[in-house]
Amino acid sequence: MEEKSKRIGVVSIIIHKRRESAMKVNEILCQYGDCIIGRMGMPFEQKGVHVIALIIHGTTDDIGALTGKVGSLPDVDVKSVLTRA
Repeated sequence: MEEKSKRIGVVSIIIHKRRESAMKVNEILCQYGDCIIGRMGMPFEQKGVHVIALIIHGTTDDIGALTGKVGSLPDVDVKSVLTRA
């Protein structure tokens, strides 16, 4: 794969029901571990959510697949921002 086809970005994941969704989110993140440069997770107990921030480096196809799978889980929100090229 040509390095130029990869982008750097940030993915934010908000989990609303940790017990039901966290394991599934982690399974998906493990599948795309080669794209993940860094990860930070923080509980926000006052609002009843858990937030994961990822720094990623991958093709738009891989990043789209990752965010699509995570975003399809119930009670999970995901957003991404990527470099232009």
